[in-house]
Amino acid sequence: MSKKIILKELERLYPDAKPALIYTTTYELLIAVMLSAQCTDERVNKVTAELFKKHNTPQTMLELSQEELERYIFSCGLYKSKAAHILSATKDIVEKFNGEVPSAHNDLKTLAGVGQKTANVVYSVAFGGDAIAVDTHVFRVSNRLGLAKAETPAKTEEQLKVAIPKRDWSKAHHWLIFHGRRVCKAQNPNCENCTLNKYCKFFKRK
Repeated sequence: MSKKIILKELERLYPDAKPALIYTTTYELLIAVMLSAQCTDERVNKVTAELFKKHNTPQTMLELSQEELERYIFSCGLYKSKAAHILSATKDIVEKFNGEVPSAHNDLKTLAGVGQKTANVVYSVAFGGDAIAVDTHVFRVSNRLGLAKAETPAKTEEQLKVAIPKRDWSKAHHWLIFHGRRVCKAQNPNCENCTLNKYCKFFKRK
């Protein structure tokens, strides 16, 4: 019962929760999500603001060498592997998917650098699919609240799919992210002022 109450309160708190990444096309979203690994959305938005001025389609992205792309995305961290993955994934989009980001979840995961989390984000946000992407915020908040009790993102995703109605999977992903950023922070969470503390496993342990 408490899980339903928690979800209802999260929905009340963040009715307009949506991705913080700035993008205008599915391809831009894919690249932004790939860059966001171990990097803040704010930093990614600064980087893509420059990158996407000239290189925001598969065709124009492939005009860049890996070294040139690395210079654009250096401040996102892991820039060498991210640049290699972006160019490899983009090449496959052009050659295997007629220049369009594939809409099928399994096809997305065939692209270099696209794991479960990235595929889930693109599948749900761009194509309206039902998916829960477990990033650091979702992992932390869902396990603290007791929506999941898992030691890995993969197990957390499995448990959240059981705890949350399928129609709410994509929305709940954003609710949990917003709560993690605004209240349930990794360091010094604002438990005393959290409206969910009476149901929270983490708060009760404290």
